[in-house]
Amino acid sequence: MPKYTYDYPRPSVTVDIVIITDEQDPHVLLIRRKNEPFRGKWAIPGGFVDMDEALAAAARRELREETGIRAPRRLEQLHTFGDPDRDPRGRTISVAYIAVVDARKIKPQAADDAAEVGWHRLMRPPALAFDHGRILAEARRWLGATMR
Repeated sequence: MPKYTYDYPRPSVTVDIVIITDEQDPHVLLIRRKNEPFRGKWAIPGGFVDMDEALAAAARRELREETGIRAPRRLEQLHTFGDPDRDPRGRTISVAYIAVVDARKIKPQAADDAAEVGWHRLMRPPALAFDHGRILAEARRWLGATMR
């Protein structure tokens, strides 16, 4: 791959994967962060996109690496989040994906940079890292729109 230099700094790109259960009182799959920033805080599974990787492929890889589960076939792009201060490590733009699953059919296990993985109520999640509260607010809006 050729090397390029630019006059302007470039942001990093990440993916976040919101996995919601298909229950009356939906739950969301969260990981407890193993590393800084926000070590010990709950977060949506996700991570950085590799230079040679498609966004959806990155989402599937990150979900598998952090939770041990394979993404459902129907993984839909939810929204893009790009506020300048959303990540203390630097300018980061995240493309969030969403899927609804039957939680009885998957068995998540913490791996990679996740210290723990667990299901939490979508309507009352714990305190979250980064801007993941905003991402879950968008997921609740999306879920309400799909239920109509």
